[in-house]
Amino acid sequence: MTDQTPPRPTLRRAPPPANEAAAPAGVRRAPPPARPSGNRAIPAGQTNTAAQGAGGTVRLNKRMAELGLASRREADDWLAKGWVKVNGKVAEMGMQVLPGVRIEIDKQAQGQQANQVTILLHKPIGIVSGQAEDGHEPAIKLIQPQNRWADDNARFFFHGSQLKSLVPAGRLDIDSTGLLVLTQDGRVARQLIGEDSVMEKEYLVRVAYTGVANLAAANSPAATYGGKAQQLIRLDDDDPVTSDVQSVFPPEKLQLLRHGLRLDDQALKPAKVEWQNPEQLRFVLTEGKKRQIRRMCELVGLRVVGLKRVRVGRVMLGNLPVGQWRYLQPHEKF
Repeated sequence: MTDQTPPRPTLRRAPPPANEAAAPAGVRRAPPPARPSGNRAIPAGQTNTAAQGAGGTVRLNKRMAELGLASRREADDWLAKGWVKVNGKVAEMGMQVLPGVRIEIDKQAQGQQANQVTILLHKPIGIVSGQAEDGHEPAIKLIQPQNRWADDNARFFFHGSQLKSLVPAGRLDIDSTGLLVLTQDGRVARQLIGEDSVMEKEYLVRVAYTGVANLAAANSPAATYGGKAQQLIRLDDDDPVTSDVQSVFPPEKLQLLRHGLRLDDQALKPAKVEWQNPEQLRFVLTEGKKRQIRRMCELVGLRVVGLKRVRVGRVMLGNLPVGQWRYLQPHEKF
């Protein structure tokens, strides 16, 4: 037999992608440009995603939000449409500006903004503020013509388009009632719940005194007696004091409610807390941790029986009936 050497396989270079031309012989192709870091791509036309740049500059959409001209998302929409000028020139998406630049907004943007509404709702117990959960309806379901307060004298006509992008500016727990603000206006949302917001919110809180601190509430919102609605309290439930609570509640614990408590390993900001009547406290907060008032109370041996928000900034709940809503009027300011 004659030994036969098997033929060597022929190696072929894979063809370039259809949208990529082959490089000339002897020429090395440059590597593809690096993609932006992070999960989000840089928007078309934007070259700088940093909030702050060199020399004290700041991204234009952030500066517009700081000035109260628009929310950042709204500013980006206007920039994409060419509705913003900086020092007389049409601005570019993502550009950095110095604090003293002159920013002009096109009339089309101003008209769009003027049509945005802010709605005040007296949220009932059992309604959630945001997305529907556990079979409970969201507050936006109540924003219908038949639920508009008859005494609302704002010169607005209800239209279904007002429900688009209408979101709660802050939350109010399912077992709480009172003033809930829903808005289409990013400026209002930033004012009420922005990272630098110090907006006052006032609550009336009916309490019972157990004398036993629920320390687990410091690090878990769900530890407020299981996170369940506590509308009533039984007299035989560890015999809490339900009448004239003020007379038995230690003054040093009232001082703790005002300042000195910690939630989620963070010190709380000072709060205004005083007795409204012997069974009810008045809280004024400038922050809004989840189930904050309930957790604060349980850390000092109180149990919340009822909680109602009556004011946000300078806007009062007033006589607005439970389950009804009205428009924020142009002259009203938070």
